[in-house]
Amino acid sequence: MKDINIVFLNYFMKDDILQAVASLIADIQDCPYDVQITVADNSENNDGIKEDLLAQFPRVHYMDCGGNVGFGKGNVSGFRAMPARYYFSLNRDTIILENSKTIERIIQFMDENKNIGCIGTKLLNMDGSLQYSCYRFDLASILIKPLKQVNLDKKYGWIRKHTDKLLMKEFDHNETRPVDWVLGASMVVRQEVVDDIGWFDERYFMYLEDADWCRRMWEAHWPVYYVHDIVILHRYERASAQVPGVFKALFRNKLARIHLLSWFKYLLKWRGTHKYYASIK
Repeated sequence: MKDINIVFLNYFMKDDILQAVASLIADIQDCPYDVQITVADNSENNDGIKEDLLAQFPRVHYMDCGGNVGFGKGNVSGFRAMPARYYFSLNRDTIILENSKTIERIIQFMDENKNIGCIGTKLLNMDGSLQYSCYRFDLASILIKPLKQVNLDKKYGWIRKHTDKLLMKEFDHNETRPVDWVLGASMVVRQEVVDDIGWFDERYFMYLEDADWCRRMWEAHWPVYYVHDIVILHRYERASAQVPGVFKALFRNKLARIHLLSWFKYLLKWRGTHKYYASIK
């Protein structure tokens, strides 16, 4: 069994994947742990990524998911391909900082905190500014989440108030602490959690599968933590929010429609059970 299996999900983003893998390979050059890098491909290798990985990074495991099966199912396919003590869902648009020993430090943190089920690393935008990547299970904020996705929080103060609460903007992000849920762009989960509650719920094609998984962890008494001093760069595109306006977004942006469908599924699944889990509300 590997110490960690790091999964990138590809969907016609070969150049991003190759750049992310290169930064990861450099990071684990002298890592004392047994690290597996897996690229799960939702594009059926129609962008030639399999050949480029073989030529440039032969130690990377490539697997074809058989089509665009979605974020959760694609990642799970990659996780299942190589059993490990820890599973790391890492977005294709991330860069590991040079000389940071990020993967080594992640494994050490998880080994030293065996009661913690999942961690999310700190994410920074490419300009070095903070990216909000941990959240609350705040019912009011989740109910208006679709309005945030079409950028109405920038127009209306009452939406912004709830968005800020959802994103935990008031807490010092230079502190490691329990949080309700962490962004699936950089999410590490231990094998014992999988044994206990299973993988991502594959009914979510994309979006909110991370919230759902973290909620199931808390319900099974596996705390979720934000770790402030393990830092990764992330080009966060928010593709589902690129078309302004609610109705325009739904008609013209497929990802916005997918996001809304996941939101409905999440609310239906957890109806009547909304609560906070982390110690500080």
